Amino acid sequence: MKPLLMTLGDVAGIGPELIAKAWEQRPPGPATVVGSAAALRRAQAQCGLQRPVAVLEAPDEVAPPGVLAVWEPPGLPDSLMRGPQGQVRADCGQAAARCIEAAVAAIQAGQGRALVTAPIHKEALHAAGVDYPGHTEMLQALAAAPAVRMMLVNEELRVVLVTVHLALREAVNQVSRAAVRSTVQMLDKALRCPFGLSAPRIAVAGLNPHAGEGGLFGDEELREIAPAVADCRAQGIEVRGPFAPDTVFMRARAGEFDAVVAMTHDQGLIPIKYLGLDEGVNLTLGLPFVRTSPDHGTAFDIAGQGRADPRSLLAAWRLAERLSA
Repeated sequence: MKPLLMTLGDVAGIGPELIAKAWEQRPPGPATVVGSAAALRRAQAQCGLQRPVAVLEAPDEVAPPGVLAVWEPPGLPDSLMRGPQGQVRADCGQAAARCIEAAVAAIQAGQGRALVTAPIHKEALHAAGVDYPGHTEMLQALAAAPAVRMMLVNEELRVVLVTVHLALREAVNQVSRAAVRSTVQMLDKALRCPFGLSAPRIAVAGLNPHAGEGGLFGDEELREIAPAVADCRAQGIEVRGPFAPDTVFMRARAGEFDAVVAMTHDQGLIPIKYLGLDEGVNLTLGLPFVRTSPDHGTAFDIAGQGRADPRSLLAAWRLAERLSA
């Protein structure tokens, strides 16, 4: 079996600590970290762990049992371990991007079966001259995927976003019939395979308060969202809406729906994160491989202190294992 690949994230943040801790409770199946061995050894020391770190010659090399396996891609900055933790650094942004690029290339070459990404910092990417606002957009470009969507998953709720990393004013302008329709279609496909639901039930949230109240508070529901829902229902998809955004997530959590389509980033992420960061997982739909990540950021304020909670990374790891089996 090919290994699951795990990128190290921003070395100035908690990514290396998350991986060091998660490795102690890792799910079965081969796995390789793509990143800096020195950063992993430092993280182990900061977390009071002593597992051996083995540097592999290739991402799919079989690692000795009991080790933390890491493959160091070429092109990592020499300065990576000399700067401070907990700060935005261009070299860390450069290294994070290089690890993502190398991991995707390895999967495309048949050297890995799925990708789990530790948190990166968008300002560090920007400081390094990486012209992507986040993982989702970068992975879409590297995989040449026509369209991708961000899906958030925990034990109680599944949410997919129509728009992601945009200013709210711009996000509202991007809520179109075509965008909503393609989001519902991608979600229905994902819920059937790999999630394995034979007849998934999908709810679509409105954009405006009370889903526009018949056009009183905005007409995007009438012009764009409801027609998209009708298009998808005509294709045989079990989808309903648009529903008032302030109640639809509770209805899904209670079991009425298998997933919710949200219009904007915060509309979808607030209910997921309110239920707890410790089990939330970000899954990218539309890629030709499984990719998951923890549902939180780099936590610069606690980086290097050994306090990082690995539960969300472990949840992402387990989901990637299950979906790529």
